[in-house]
Formats: sequence, C-alpha cells, structure tokens
Amino acid sequence: MAGKACFGCRDGEALSFDFSMAFQPIVDIETNTPFAYEALIRGPDNESAYSVLSQVTEANRYAFDQRCRVKAIEAAAAAGILDTPARLSINFLPNAVYSPAACIQLTLKTAAATNFPTDRLIFEFTENEQMVDPAHVADIIATYQRMGFATALDDFGAGHAGLNLLARFQPDIIKLDMELIRNLDASLPRRMIVDGVIKMCGALGVTVIAEGIETTAELAALKELGVRYIQGFLFAKPAFERLPAWKVSSSELAHAA
Repeated sequence: MAGKACFGCRDGEALSFDFSMAFQPIVDIETNTPFAYEALIRGPDNESAYSVLSQVTEANRYAFDQRCRVKAIEAAAAAGILDTPARLSINFLPNAVYSPAACIQLTLKTAAATNFPTDRLIFEFTENEQMVDPAHVADIIATYQRMGFATALDDFGAGHAGLNLLARFQPDIIKLDMELIRNLDASLPRRMIVDGVIKMCGALGVTVIAEGIETTAELAALKELGVRYIQGFLFAKPAFERLPAWKVSSSELAHAA
C-alpha cells in the first residue's frame, strides 16, 4: 500500500490548483539573526492560506503535501535563504505520509537540485485533533531525525498538541501556541505554565520557540523566562515569496526586560 500511495503522489501531478509561499522569520534574540524562516501557504497571487487549504481533499492531500515541500524549498532558495545561516521550516501533514523513507524521496531530490543542505530543513506538524496513529507519527519523527532533519511540534499547548504527545515522542523543537503567549507579561498563571514547559523541554533536550509575539512586553517576559527563539508580528509579518527583515533592533532586544 505504501508503495502505491507514494507512487501516486511522488511529484504532485494530481493537483488541479497552484499555490506559492510566504516566509516569516524565527529570530534568535541572543544574536538578532534568523534561526529559521517558516514557509506559509499562499495562493499564487498572495491569496490567503484558506483559499488554498480549502481545495485540499482526501483524494489530493498526498500530492498536496509533496508539492508543499517542493514549493517551500524552491521558493526559499529563490528568495535567497541559502545566503543566510537560517534553516527552513516546512509544514507537513502526518496523515499524508504512508512510508516516511519513501515519501521523503522527492524532498531529497528537490534539495539536491537546489543545493539546499538537508540539515537545514525542519519539518513542522501540528495535531489540533486527536492523533489517530501516534505510533506512525513517532516513526516519521524517528526516521526524519535519523536522516538529519529536525522536527517541530507546532501549536504546543493548544487542542491535543500537548503533554500527552511530548510523552509519546520527543521532536527536536516545540512551538508554544500563541494563545498561551498572549498577554504573558500580565498573567502569572501563563508565566508559570510557560516556565514549567521551558524547564521540562530543557531536561528533554527539546528547543522551545515562542510564536505569535505581538508586543514588547510579551517579548520581555519570554526573554526573562529564557526563550531564545521568537516568531511573531512584533518582528515581521509573512512576506510573499521573499525573506522579510525584522523591525526589532539589537539595542531594543538588549533593553527588552
């Protein structure tokens, strides 16, 4: 079954629609340099992500997942990511991967064609609904890690993407959900929860990224808690088919306290 599915989606020929990518930086606030850029789905003329995702069906999700990987790598390379030290974070659909080793082959081919180092790729997934097959996701993570890729669990702290998943498998990175971060500076319970997650991840060897940062007060609270990697509108909104600069200067970062 795995061979048949991977054959059918190996190059995305089944898709009847096109799309492109926008990029948002994940900033290392210790060095004020890009840790990574997340590739975010957009329509071919910068339409919303929903305009694309609403066309994804059970029949084409395998091909769509494959094309997302290819498009993200090609668009990031064209935007100049290889001239920076940044990694590229690509969202993927765990339920669109039959065999991790087989379904990654087109990604490897695309990386080779663009001279994109595979150790600079992060594969990011989220589980907002109950995971049907945790063992399969654990296999994907383990396979990707053996191949030198990093893996990231998005929206940690929202829906089902929480401690139960972290107990089952340990990705390289977790991304704290923006609702957990919102008004962090003014909420003692939120700060205590985030502090606990940071300490737990430190013991497990898991890197923490905070996403959805919109205010300097939230940034200061995260900096005080020891979060090094930050993503959000405070720094930059996603830029269509290019790598945006960010608005927070090194001096502002130094005084965020």
